[in-house]
Amino acid sequence: MTRSTTLLPRKAGLLACTALIALGLSACNTADRLANIGKEPGLSGIDNPTQAKDYRPVSLPMPATRPQIRQANSLWTVGSRAFFKDQRAAQVGDLITVIIEIADDANLRNTTQRTRSNTEDAGLTGLFGLEAELGKVLPDAVNPGNLLGLESGSSSTGAGTINRSEAINLRIAAVIVQKLPNGNMVLQGRQEVRVNYEVRELVVGGVIRQEDISATNTIEYDRLAEARIAYGGRGHITDVQQPRYGQQVFDVIMPF
Repeated sequence: MTRSTTLLPRKAGLLACTALIALGLSACNTADRLANIGKEPGLSGIDNPTQAKDYRPVSLPMPATRPQIRQANSLWTVGSRAFFKDQRAAQVGDLITVIIEIADDANLRNTTQRTRSNTEDAGLTGLFGLEAELGKVLPDAVNPGNLLGLESGSSSTGAGTINRSEAINLRIAAVIVQKLPNGNMVLQGRQEVRVNYEVRELVVGGVIRQEDISATNTIEYDRLAEARIAYGGRGHITDVQQPRYGQQVFDVIMPF
């Protein structure tokens, strides 16, 4: 009991310190914004990006180093598909441009109607002479010939309409991350663009054939098998467009 009583003030002090730090940061941000009223936003200096505190070296899949084999008195390079060097992606770590041009239209309309009616009648004209005793048990007169009657009916009608139209036109550079035993290649690309306080993200992935790569080292999105394309964002605008967490939880657990 004494230990719990001791921990409570510590937790309260920690929460108070956290609240004060948050208020201090908010005040600093507010002061900076007030000081820059009427001024143009300043530009970042041209510095060495590797010296920034949040800099992280890029680590991507790379092909194993292989020595080039050249035949004597020959300009041909083993593995090339042309006299000059082939610029198309062929190995792990190579870059390729994915062209995404989606223009899909879908219009579906379904209507379902069902009706059912059932009627059942049953009589008990003789039950060892006991049918005459039913009048003593039941308050009203009983007709044994029409003792039991069942009737049921159901009706169901359903209608649904889907009208969808999508249009996306994007280009993104992806990296070959894996080469499969049959020669197909797995690519993965990610692009982020930040404008003010909103970040737009584009993610693409899939499996491609080397034969589908054009001479300009590009490939259409419909040539990707197991394609995964995501286009969205995060930031102030995206946060406002979504319902709050409490409302989302309420929508899930509310049975009505």
